[in-house]
Amino acid sequence: MAGIPHDHYEPKSGPEKWVHSRLPIIGLLYDTIMIPTPKNLNWMWIWGIILTFCLAMQIVTGIVLVMHYTPHVDMAFASVEHIMRDVNGGFMLRYLHANGASLFFLAVYLHIFRGLYYGSYKAPREITWIVGMIIYLLMMATGFMGYVLPWGQMSFWGATVITGLFGAIPWIGESLQTWLLGGPAVDNATLNRFFSLHYLLPFVIAGLVAVHIWAFHSTGNNNPTGVEVRRTSKEDAAKDTLPFWPYFVLKDLFALAVILAVFFAIVGFMPNYLGHPDNYIEANPLATPAHIVPEWYFLPFYAILRAFTADVWLVQFLHWLTGGIVDAKFFGVLAMFGAIAVMALVPWLDTSRTRSGRYRPMFKWWFALLALDFVILMWVGAQTPTNLTGWISLIAAAYWFGYFLVILPLLGVIEKPTTPPATIEDDFEAHYGGKSHPAE
Repeated sequence: MAGIPHDHYEPKSGPEKWVHSRLPIIGLLYDTIMIPTPKNLNWMWIWGIILTFCLAMQIVTGIVLVMHYTPHVDMAFASVEHIMRDVNGGFMLRYLHANGASLFFLAVYLHIFRGLYYGSYKAPREITWIVGMIIYLLMMATGFMGYVLPWGQMSFWGATVITGLFGAIPWIGESLQTWLLGGPAVDNATLNRFFSLHYLLPFVIAGLVAVHIWAFHSTGNNNPTGVEVRRTSKEDAAKDTLPFWPYFVLKDLFALAVILAVFFAIVGFMPNYLGHPDNYIEANPLATPAHIVPEWYFLPFYAILRAFTADVWLVQFLHWLTGGIVDAKFFGVLAMFGAIAVMALVPWLDTSRTRSGRYRPMFKWWFALLALDFVILMWVGAQTPTNLTGWISLIAAAYWFGYFLVILPLLGVIEKPTTPPATIEDDFEAHYGGKSHPAE
């Protein structure tokens, strides 16, 4: 697809021309910051700068924390206490890093759900969506391994439970689990592996973020209407867009300032609110916590993992059909990773030709239920397992899969969307220029 017509960087001075002819970095930066952006973007398009800030903050604080951390089971917990008590500003660095992970995941969930609502995964942005989902998976892996590093009770037993899931994979599970752990159980080799990968993966994520940004700069940004920027001429494109600088940069910086005010208030006044008390007790393989739970951002998928017990008829049927190969534990693992996989496959599961949910009346209700379902899964994932929470998690997990595998494909067939505006300019004028809009 041809890019959006716009003015490209032209070097003027002699030094600019010399640099541009050898390394066109100035032109790349100019084209990036001056990229034509749909002028009707709303406040749900602020999460990109929040995520960029979070990634930078996690890398910088992580590098400094590593200077004082000791990845050994006999010293890891004490080294964290050393950071908190003896390193200048160490407590603030650790609280920024720990709570920064929560802000990172909050922003990425809002970013994903915005994409799901406005159809940002639809052609020609499928690869952009897939790259984004890979980034999300790497974030989950990085967050999990980082949670192990303090070597508290929840760190140790969380690692034991999660790595134990890989042992449920038929035939290769035991070997895979041993390879992940570096031995028969969670021990020093495990801590060293997780420390190494926790340090490495953020730089891989940074590289993929660059690819993600490059991808949507190539296809153009989606917008609330789902209508593409006109590419017939530079004049038409200019009517649909504004340069990213200064309009959207200033808007994003204002949003960043507001969110950071809340973030720093949490870091300053309630930094342990999202942490688990048991993780302030040094890891003890002989004392199992009463209730093992992951960090809040893993809870929806942890609830799906626990939902499929041996009492569920689908698990029993597959257990019989496969001759015992698929048991409840393995089915739970498949369901947990499958819940993420269906999100990645949504460009092909959504059969509607209308991109934005704004013009899909039936879709809005089902999507609202999906957002509520995600919150319910998060809540139930934090609860002690009972018959009631088991039923709630099973129903919520069923709706999650039903939405992506059944509802979305059917909506594309039976739903009658309203008519979106002909151009982005029409939508902008309808909201800010006093003109009426046929779909309103």
